[in-house]
Amino acid sequence: MPLSTYISWRRAVNGGAKLLIIGLLGWALYSELQGEVDIPTLQRLFGRSWQGHRGHFLILAIVLMPLNWAMEVEKWRVFLSPFWRAPKRLAWKAVFAGVALSLFTPNRIGEYGGRVLAVPARYNWAAVLATAAGSLAQLIALLGGGLAGVFFYLKQRQLLPELWGSMGWAVLLCTLLVLALFLYLPRLVVVLRRLPLPQKWWAPIAQLKHYRRRQLLSGLAWAVCRYSLYSFQFFLLLRFFGLNLPVGAALGGIATLFLAQLFLPLPPVAALLARGELALLIWSPFAPEKLSIVAATFSLFIINLLLPALLGAVFIVKINVLKSLGYDQEAKRYDSGPDASNGIYSPSTESMENNNDSTSA
Repeated sequence: MPLSTYISWRRAVNGGAKLLIIGLLGWALYSELQGEVDIPTLQRLFGRSWQGHRGHFLILAIVLMPLNWAMEVEKWRVFLSPFWRAPKRLAWKAVFAGVALSLFTPNRIGEYGGRVLAVPARYNWAAVLATAAGSLAQLIALLGGGLAGVFFYLKQRQLLPELWGSMGWAVLLCTLLVLALFLYLPRLVVVLRRLPLPQKWWAPIAQLKHYRRRQLLSGLAWAVCRYSLYSFQFFLLLRFFGLNLPVGAALGGIATLFLAQLFLPLPPVAALLARGELALLIWSPFAPEKLSIVAATFSLFIINLLLPALLGAVFIVKINVLKSLGYDQEAKRYDSGPDASNGIYSPSTESMENNNDSTSA
């Protein structure tokens, strides 16, 4: 293939991939928000809440947003550290790119794609493993927090004797199983080795053996801190919109809502209305202001997901998609594409490549 033809083809594919990603993000936002959220009514409610001398609650919730994502960045870097010491700037771009793609993918699976696009091609599988480990840590925080939250919520509703038994034990058992799986992640390699997996699947899975207990606990600590922070943000938004719920009912309801979201296999944008309905179901017995409940849920989505997603979309536009996936000619020339050891990066070679990483980042 002539060089000029190859360059034109590469540019067309790279540009088309970016347009597809940005187009899907825009379409998902428009189709879900149009007709499902009464924007003028929410604006009037926002104005009344701001004039009601409660603006400091909203300001604090917004100020905490970068801290929320800083915790996610640090958590991801912890799980990535056995394979690569990712620069903070690149890690921020990867996390925000993942948020952008996750808005229109079920169970936020787009986070994997966004983070893979933002890292050098030879670290693609490392990014996938780190994202999976981080998701597992966040799942433990959600299950553990949800278990405690449901307990306090049912206690506030005086439903504890009737409903707690089977549900509480089921969630507790599930939490303990996931926690055991997480803490013994390196030993999972021994179990999976006995399965008839294709070699191309086994190669990245085998890298789990590089995780150490200290790294797993550190990542889990970041996950718990992040869970506590965005729960507090939700609490601040409830206060901003005038919902003076009892603290136990508010925090217990927040944990219950986040736990219930685990069973909604929908993209965050598509699940926005469902989350609003769940919030109404949880807090209606305590507060008659239904619009305020929906407004708090919608505002949390805007602050914690939509704004970072728009920033992530900007990063995606600047990414060379083919090079990130290892199909760019320059990437292959430097043995950094999928053809180089299946895209698996060995921690043993890290000392030889640190200088190149810091330069390219």
